[in-house]
Amino acid sequence: MKLIVAYIRPERLTAVKQALYAQEIFSMTVTNVLGSGRQKGFTETYRGVVMEVNLLKKVRLEIGVNDSFLDAALKAIETGARTGREGDGVIFVLDIARSLRIRTGESDIAAVAATRTAP
Repeated sequence: MKLIVAYIRPERLTAVKQALYAQEIFSMTVTNVLGSGRQKGFTETYRGVVMEVNLLKKVRLEIGVNDSFLDAALKAIETGARTGREGDGVIFVLDIARSLRIRTGESDIAAVAATRTAP
């Protein structure tokens, strides 16, 4: 089991979700975050005052998948998020030691939502 953590542009969220849905991956957590990376921000003038904006808006996706879904999920996120410009985002893959579905008591692989065999 893996936990995928992806930081993407907010305007690419719909495209990423559609790509994930096409791979039958529906369970995810989405959070609005601020951060800085290689883009380093920008300057703008507000009411005559020059302001440096170095924390940019991003979206953080967290998706728990069985190992059989990992490659499909990574490809879907990459396809949906890519614009070819600096700041498209980054994806991290972490091992999940254990999982437990609270409602049913299922654990480990049975607790992860995506259970069909990968394409």
